[in-house]
Amino acid sequence: MKTLFPTYPVAALSVLIGLTAGCQSAALSPLGQVAYGEQSSEKASSVQTRFSAAKNVIALENKSRRKWDNPVIADLDQDGYDDLLLTDHGYSVKLYWNNKGTFGKGYDLIMGDMHGIGVGDFDKDGVIDALISRGGGSGANARNAKLFHFSKDRKISKGEDFSPALRNMRGRTSKFFDADNDGDLDLALLGFPSKDAGPEGENYLYRNDGKGNLTQEGLLPRTHRDGQKMLITDFNQDNISDIILYGDGAVKALQGDAKFGFKDVTRQVLGQEISDVTGIAQIDFDNDGDFDLYLTRGKRLKAGDTFYDPQTSTLAFYTKRGPFQLDDLLLGEVLEIENLQTSYPDQDVFIGESGYQYQFPGEFHGGQNIRLVSSLALGWPDKPTKKGIYIGYIGNDTWRIAGTTNPPTTGVIKNVKSYVATKLPKGPSDILLENQHGHFIDVTEKAGLLKNVHNTGVAVGDFDNNGFADLFVVTRGNMVTPNAQSVLLNQGDGTFKLDPHHGVVSQELGATGSGADAIDFDLDGNLDLVYANERGRWHLERNSGFSSNDSKAAEAGHYLKVAVEESPRSKASRRDALVSVSACGNTQIQRVGDSGAPYTQSLRATLHFGLGSCTEIDKVIVRWSNGESDSAQSVSYDAILKLPLNKK
Repeated sequence: MKTLFPTYPVAALSVLIGLTAGCQSAALSPLGQVAYGEQSSEKASSVQTRFSAAKNVIALENKSRRKWDNPVIADLDQDGYDDLLLTDHGYSVKLYWNNKGTFGKGYDLIMGDMHGIGVGDFDKDGVIDALISRGGGSGANARNAKLFHFSKDRKISKGEDFSPALRNMRGRTSKFFDADNDGDLDLALLGFPSKDAGPEGENYLYRNDGKGNLTQEGLLPRTHRDGQKMLITDFNQDNISDIILYGDGAVKALQGDAKFGFKDVTRQVLGQEISDVTGIAQIDFDNDGDFDLYLTRGKRLKAGDTFYDPQTSTLAFYTKRGPFQLDDLLLGEVLEIENLQTSYPDQDVFIGESGYQYQFPGEFHGGQNIRLVSSLALGWPDKPTKKGIYIGYIGNDTWRIAGTTNPPTTGVIKNVKSYVATKLPKGPSDILLENQHGHFIDVTEKAGLLKNVHNTGVAVGDFDNNGFADLFVVTRGNMVTPNAQSVLLNQGDGTFKLDPHHGVVSQELGATGSGADAIDFDLDGNLDLVYANERGRWHLERNSGFSSNDSKAAEAGHYLKVAVEESPRSKASRRDALVSVSACGNTQIQRVGDSGAPYTQSLRATLHFGLGSCTEIDKVIVRWSNGESDSAQSVSYDAILKLPLNKK
């Protein structure tokens, strides 16, 4: 049999990341590959980049803000093009309608402290619903989730309260899934445990009666702090949803029984204790028909952590909960702070010996810039008693910054002559777990993925259309240089190689990595990216595919998109449906609605399968969560296949 999924040299597939001042030069990992977050030393003109900012496509806000989780990618109006819900933590959830490849102006769907978003037609009325979990004011204001409906003509309506009402909570995770295999969408609604939560916690499971009425049916294990991160998968291939909980302490594997029972099988399934996990995505990286797992890992920043880049004389700081004071700063008679972010109630900035309050122009949420000359900030107060940040010029070209804050506070200070920054620990290695008959085996080193870098999230997609799923890993970065992300190309032999020319570099300072997901927003057959930086901005990156002058590579970039609708007989939800594509001896599987998002979930219009140079698709099979199935044979490539074929 001829080879239809060739492996190309990385240079032929990818693009050069343009080096920016302050970025690290290329370095080799212990395995001989370019390490995460580091960059090639080749010249930018040598090769075209794979990804580039999607210009004149979407008007994303050019302001740095806090984030919450991955983008929500869903075809809300069911026109075949994926729309976006983007959350800026504590500010708003913005809706961007996709107008056949370009996005309209962002619409504020809801303002305030919003967290996880569940998406799906849970009441089977043909309209897509979104259930948004709301924060609880650090425990002082427990609230219920808010429901929205999106019609095919883009009318948005607020849902009525459930009866009985969903539990008020300090909300975190909202995810629809079929917990009992009856074809309708049940609900997992997880919350940060309140003081009165009791030993069982506040991670609730709700049963759908088939008519959209949700009643509490069970509980998932109690979690702590940020432990409400959740992946819905099927690790033992019994067609019953299983759950993996993570985010605080060790990862937990919970096996479902299709009766709202979830048994802790961590020891049997994982075989090791895994902590410091920031994101998990399922990926059949070896195309053997089961779901493997990729886990990003990283340590949290601690109060008082600082970063310093001597090349640009730039200092960044991170602090939270309590008093802080930077070492006195030698920087001259002008102080410039970029992307200063703190939040209510400790957002005030006080200047000089008198401690007068600095007046920011416009709304305060998000990054603020400050420029002060020494004569406007003379001296230091004897007793800084108010909560907030104090800034003063204390003479001899030296400034002092200190204060007392509760929420995390960050900022970037320019022109600092020297500074001894915090010596931060190396990151824990990401982990690739191969599924072997329902048990996971660590194949990280074998796959060429053993790196010690702090990462914050992962997205899965076949970015080079070679028939094997790739990885986009979001790196934390260091706050004082542009942040280069990582695109890991699946070589089809069980190994991955970093694409050193992918081009995904965010320029905003004072930010760290957050979450990402794959989207083909213009249906051109190349998977694009949406990703965000915490205390930074949202980014949409267009995948240009192969270079136009590389005809051999272009011939290997075929694909198939599969649009799954409700099942033909009992109208089972398309969410959780399993799709397999067999072509030229290669079989791939994906699950509808799949995402590596810890708290939210997506529901794309289509599943995207790369085909390499294959132009003969033998069979496509879809199996809905209630057991119904449908198939198609001799399918056209570079096209969209809709299943079921015969709708009733």
